[in-house]
Amino acid sequence: MKMSRTDITALEDIPNVGPSIAASLRLIGVSCPQDLLGKDPYTMYDDLCRITGACHDPCVIDVLLAAGRFMTGEQSKPWWKYTSERKRTLAARVRKTT
Repeated sequence: MKMSRTDITALEDIPNVGPSIAASLRLIGVSCPQDLLGKDPYTMYDDLCRITGACHDPCVIDVLLAAGRFMTGEQSKPWWKYTSERKRTLAARVRKTT
């Protein structure tokens, strides 16, 4: 059975979010799906790396993009559909700082 956004009460119910990503989200203060609304996935990733003291795989950004977009009303897509967007965005950030 397919869930709608209004049925989602747990982070793990969001498409692409499993126990590990849900635990990471909780570390950065996201405790329920609605907490994703208005959050920048790149800032969340930076916060996660800072809080854990580790550089996480950049694919985590893809998952954060997928989850956030789903919660704002976009159709669910596999996280890897956001990889090219993430790469373009990060490359543009590097160009701005050089």
